[in-house]
Amino acid sequence: MWVDVVTTFSSSPQKLPLNQQLEDSSTRLWDVLRSNRQSGTGGIYAVCSAHPAVIEAAVLQSLEDGSVLLVESTSSQVNQFGGYTGLTPTQFARLVHSVAKNAELPASQVLVGGDHLGPFPWRQETSASAVRKACALVHDCVVAGYQKIHLDASMPCGDDEKGCVTERTVADRAAILCQAAEEAHRELPAGSPKLVYVIGTEVPAPGGESVDAHSPVVTKAEDAQRTLEAFRLAFVERGLSSAWERVIALVVQPGVDFGSNAIFGYDRAKAQSLSAALLEHPGIVFEAHSTDYQSPQALARMVEDHFAILKVGPWLTFAFREAVLALSAIERELFTSRSESQISRVREALEAAMLRDPAHWRSYYRGDEDEVRRDLIYGYSDRCRYYWHQPAVQREFARLLDNLGERPIPLTLVSQYLPLEYEAIRTGELQALPERMMQYHIRRVLRVYADACSMKQPA
Repeated sequence: MWVDVVTTFSSSPQKLPLNQQLEDSSTRLWDVLRSNRQSGTGGIYAVCSAHPAVIEAAVLQSLEDGSVLLVESTSSQVNQFGGYTGLTPTQFARLVHSVAKNAELPASQVLVGGDHLGPFPWRQETSASAVRKACALVHDCVVAGYQKIHLDASMPCGDDEKGCVTERTVADRAAILCQAAEEAHRELPAGSPKLVYVIGTEVPAPGGESVDAHSPVVTKAEDAQRTLEAFRLAFVERGLSSAWERVIALVVQPGVDFGSNAIFGYDRAKAQSLSAALLEHPGIVFEAHSTDYQSPQALARMVEDHFAILKVGPWLTFAFREAVLALSAIERELFTSRSESQISRVREALEAAMLRDPAHWRSYYRGDEDEVRRDLIYGYSDRCRYYWHQPAVQREFARLLDNLGERPIPLTLVSQYLPLEYEAIRTGELQALPERMMQYHIRRVLRVYADACSMKQPA
C-alpha cells in the first residue's frame, strides 16, 4: 500500500487547481465554526494521519455523512524532505484528493491542512536554520493546496538559551511562518481561497502521548488571553493584520491526553473558565489536540464547550493495527497446514522494524523488557504507526491480503477475532472482505467523532 502510494505520487510537483469547489470547502468550515460559537453545537474533526487506509476510511465516512473531510499532515509525517512517510506536501495533497475523487466525494467537501507546521523536525539545529526550513515547508504546503495552517513554533531549537523559548519568541516565529504562507499564497491563481490559521503556545507535541503519571493541567483562561494578545501583536508588527483576521482557532490544553497505558479524560468542570474566556473573542474557537480514546460523551461535551476542532490520529492507526492483527490470526487458522514461510508475519516484521530503529518510540515506553515489547505493538501511544511504510512490513502485509484473498473467510472466524465486524456482516451492512473489514474497524472510531461533531446531514 505505501509503496504504491509513493510510486504513484512521486512525479514532479504540480500545483493543484484551486477553484470554486475548494472555496466551498473553506466556506463550509467557517460556517461550522460560526455555528459552534453561536450555539455550542456542531464541530469538525481533523484526521491527522498520512496512512492510506485511514484516509480511505475517512473519505468513506465523509461521503456517508455528507460532511467536510478535513485531513492534515504533520511536519514530521510530510515535509519537503519526505518526512517519515516519504511524501512531500504536493504528494500528500494529491493522495487525499485522488482517494476522494475515486470514491466520488465532491471536491467541495475536501479540505487539506497542515498540523504542527514549524521547526519541530529540525529542532536540534539553530533557530535560524530550523525556522528557515519550516518556512520552506509552509511554502510548499500552501502551493500544494493546503488551506488550514497550524503554526507551531512552540518547541525550543538547538541554540535557544536553557532549552526554552518565551511566549513572545514563539509568537514572533509563528508570525514569520505566517508571512511565508501569505507570500506563497500570492503565487497561486487569482481568486484562490484565503488561508486560515491556528495558533497557540500550549501545544502538545505532535502525536500527544503524555508519559507522565498525572493528567495534564488545563490552560488557564488568563494565559489563553495573553497568548492571543502576544500573537496579535506579532502579526500586526509584521504587517499581517489581514492574516490575523483569518485566525480561526487557538490550541490550548483542555486536560486530555493519553500515554502508553493511560487515558486522561475530559473534565468539563476544570475547563469551564477556559471555555468562558472565548466570550471576548467571538471569531475564534479552541482546537483540541490528543483527543484520541476519549469517550463519546467527553467528545460531545468538548464540542459544546467550544473545542470545535477535534484532532484524532493515533486512535485511527491503532484501530488499523487491531484489524490487521485480527486478520493475521484468521489467516493462521485458515492455513494451518502451510509452512511458516507461506504465512504472513506482519506483527513480527513490525516489531523487528521498531527494534532496528527505536528513534520513534524509545522516549515513550518505560518498564521492563516484557512491558516495553507489549507496548511497542499494543500501547495507546501507537508508535508503531511510524513503521507501517517500511518495505519489510509492507511485504508481509501484502502477503496477508494475498493469502486471505484465496478463499472466503468463514464467518465463525470473523466472529472469533472481529466480533463487531461479524455483526455488521450478519446484518448485510458489511462484506466479509479483508479490506472492507479494516475500513469498517477504522470507521468505528470516525463515527464517534462524527456523532460528537453532529456532522451527519439529515436525510
